[in-house]
Amino acid sequence: MDYDVVIGLDVGKAAHHACALDQGGRRLVDREITNTESSLRAIFTSMAAQGRVLVVVDQLHSIGALPVAVAQAMGVDVAYLPGLSMRRLADLHPGNAKTDARDAYVIAHAALTMPHTLRALDVPSEAQADLAMLLGYDDDLAAQVTAAINRLRGLLVQIHPSLEKALGDNVAHAGVLHLLIKAGGPDGLRTMGKTRIDTTLRKHAPRIHERLATEIWDGLAAQTVIVPGTTAAAKVLPGLAAQILQLRDQRKEIAKDVEKVLDAHPLAKILTSMPGVGVKIAARLLAEIGGDVTAFPTAAHLAAYAGLAPVTKRSGTSIRGEHPNRGGNKRLKNAMFMAAFTSLRADPASRTYYDRKRAQGKKHNAALICLARRKTDVLFAMIRDHQPYTPSQPAAA
Repeated sequence: MDYDVVIGLDVGKAAHHACALDQGGRRLVDREITNTESSLRAIFTSMAAQGRVLVVVDQLHSIGALPVAVAQAMGVDVAYLPGLSMRRLADLHPGNAKTDARDAYVIAHAALTMPHTLRALDVPSEAQADLAMLLGYDDDLAAQVTAAINRLRGLLVQIHPSLEKALGDNVAHAGVLHLLIKAGGPDGLRTMGKTRIDTTLRKHAPRIHERLATEIWDGLAAQTVIVPGTTAAAKVLPGLAAQILQLRDQRKEIAKDVEKVLDAHPLAKILTSMPGVGVKIAARLLAEIGGDVTAFPTAAHLAAYAGLAPVTKRSGTSIRGEHPNRGGNKRLKNAMFMAAFTSLRADPASRTYYDRKRAQGKKHNAALICLARRKTDVLFAMIRDHQPYTPSQPAAA
């Protein structure tokens, strides 16, 4: 090992526990330090006096971002020991205690004796970091939209099942949401009358306003009894509808910001040239992979990182076969899955490959995973060579 001192950091919110070991395994430092730049600089500087230093952390982002940034600013090398690997290595040490001091020692000892367990720190570019943050926020907004829609639908089922059934999949339509803001609940809709309901819907649902107004009016007529809680629901429903519209507006603004960042990236046109890859999927690919694939020796390594490569299990003669990979980067896997699904209509070659897998007896999702795995090979070559997608030409007869 080319380092004179290894510092294992068990990161925390307010403080980190640092354990520094020299080449002989002697503890130079074993104490808690506050999560401030001055404290981190002090310990990195004191250990740098002993020689070349390697800092190893068990978390790169969130509470582990500041130690990494300080070390990089000081020119100190940083490595990453995944939390799962750290827990497995901890089982090799005597004792069952779970303390910050013990975890820091395990991290430092692993770096000193088993450096192959470490992962090189992949410093994201500014565009990659921006996309990751924007997409993460968009994911949070999407979850809030889904929760609000489910809450709205649940209230309608509780007080007026016929109305909820009449709305169906249009319950979250912009026209219906504006109608609920204006009317409140079933009583407010009855007071408005069918004509005013149709007039209100026409602005935001010009194609289906007549049919939707008729279905709503028929749904209202199907129930005459008033369920307890209807009055309170009439006050809650407009708030939920307004919340959904507001969250959607925020997502639209985030989408504009994502598109601006993506347009400025040199790989934008290359990624979107692949059938099935739009702006959002391209942004997700850049956020998860980055602007190069040097961290992956082959396309198979990238597929394994995405969780698209099957896992082989063999034990004697009783267990033989390949099973779906349940691990990997879930966000990258979902992006490739959606790209494969979208390309079924846009790309005849993808459709042909999918149909061939279905003919082999694979189910829909399994065939899509196979297609996504194939697209990963193409994506790897596109990013590696900085070349746009080129449709494969059929061989000459």
